[in-house]
Order: sequence, then structure tokens, then C-alpha cells
Amino acid sequence: MSTLPRRTRGALAVTIATGALLTVSTPARAAAAPPVSAAGAFLMDGTTGATLSSKAADTKRQMASTTKIMTTVVVTTQPNLDLDQRVTVKQEYLDYVVREGASSAHLKAGARPTVRQLLYALMLPSGCDAAYALADTFGTGATTKARTASFIAKMNAKAKSLGLGNTVYDSFDGISPTGNNLTTPRDLAKLTKYAMGGSTFRTLVKTTSISTGATSTSATWSNSNLLIQPRPTGYAYPGAIGVKTGTGTAAGKCLVFSVTRNGKTIIGVLLNDEERYADSMALSDWALGPAAGSKTALRRSATEPIPDVLD
Repeated sequence: MSTLPRRTRGALAVTIATGALLTVSTPARAAAAPPVSAAGAFLMDGTTGATLSSKAADTKRQMASTTKIMTTVVVTTQPNLDLDQRVTVKQEYLDYVVREGASSAHLKAGARPTVRQLLYALMLPSGCDAAYALADTFGTGATTKARTASFIAKMNAKAKSLGLGNTVYDSFDGISPTGNNLTTPRDLAKLTKYAMGGSTFRTLVKTTSISTGATSTSATWSNSNLLIQPRPTGYAYPGAIGVKTGTGTAAGKCLVFSVTRNGKTIIGVLLNDEERYADSMALSDWALGPAAGSKTALRRSATEPIPDVLD
């Protein structure tokens, strides 16, 4: 992993007019970023976009359900969006989840959740049924197939407009039918920085749980991101404010995370990382400095790891 440039510890000796030596100490060398087990990683300053550390930052990889960050961006940037618009849940959305063995919000056929509820269903339990409903609603065309294809085209157009030159989508939820649902750690961090500029998105990703409003067979939707979940079901990592998990056969375990402490925000991406939570906390402590409880959370990830949920 590469890090920010480091200055060597030492002293600079300069000669002044009297012939004496004036010694000016340079700052102590910054510690290197901790190593991570991710195949690809990127850490940025969430305000300036400056690179803090990286590993294979521009290598394309599958991204699993972190795809849903773009799904949400496309929906929430629709002109004249009405978050209270009702959407009828079709049986084909539910059949799709069963057929693919996908993560689900357990929506009920015939239920009429609002777009806002579907966004929570998408981003908290990582509902592929909710992703299907949103793509079918916000794509254009005479058939479900045409509308979902149209929505994926909108995802690709948005990636292009944001300058994400190494990102391509063939899926509205991360279940790639062709293997061509790809991004890089750098591109995904850039997308997330853009997304976090939207108040609706920020609210979604920092929510730990919310009532389903009887639109699901579950009473509540819980966030799959264990960084923000309270104990004992999560790590309660200090300052964590999102963002999205993802797991797939080709993609491995993925995590996009954001942490704010002491007035500074970071955004991180870990692709194909079996130790995604431990690595995210170690990187955050390195970039922001440890906070009360952060070392406890990190230690717990090693001694009492919390089982991942389907995401």
C-alpha cells in the first residue's frame, strides 16, 4: 500500500552570517498506513478528495452490492423526484431474489411502499428486490426488461458524467449477468464522495434500522454495515456514518465506509477483503487518530468477530 509522501526525520543545518550553525528540526516522519488484506483499497479525505492511501487503486474489480450506491444516486438525482411516490411490489421482484439467492428486504407482493421506503430497503438490508423495483420504476420502456436496461444505462451515463472512467455497470444491484459490473477503489471512492453530498443519501447510509411500515415480512430493516451498528450486533465504531457493504462470489467481501471525527471526514473503499471491518477500523484510526472505543472495536473484530449478514 502506498501512502502520503513521508519526510525523513532529521535536522537541517544552515550557516548564518556569524558562521554559527542554526539547526532547524523537520517534522517527525509520519507512520505508514497499516497494511490491509484487500485486493484493492483506497482512502481519501472526504472533504478535499485528497488521496490518503491506496492499493491497486485503479485495477478494475467486481463490486457486488456496493453497486447500490450508484442505484441510489440515479434515483435521488431524478428531476422532480417525489420520495412519497408509491410503487407496487411485483411478484417477479421476489422471484428474482429467490432465483439468485440474493440479499432481500423481504418485500410483500402487492405492497405499495414509497420510493423513500424502497431506498431504505435497498441500502439497509441491501434488498435486491428493492433494487429491482426502483430500476423498473425509474427506467423507461414498455416492458420490465426494457425499463431495467434503461435504468442500467442511466447508471453508466452517470458514471461517465462523474468522470469514473474505469467503472461500468451491467446490473442494478451487483448481481452481474456478464461479469462486466466493474469499478476501481478510486472510482468508487469518488462516487461515494459525490453521493455523500446529498442529504437523502447521507441520511440513508447512517441509519441503523427503520420500520418497514408493513411493506415487508420483516418488522424492521437493519443496516448491514456493522461499523455503524450498536453492540452487541455491531462494532459501534466511533464516528462511522456509512456507507455500503457488498459480497459476491467473484467480488469477495467489499466495504465502502465513511468516518467523521474531530471535524475531519474520510471515505474508504475495500474490495475483496476478508478482513474488511478490521481493515476499515485500522485505516480510520490511522487517518483520524483513535477515539474512545475505537481500539476496543478493533480488538473485538479480532477476538469476537461478529458474523457478517447477507449483503
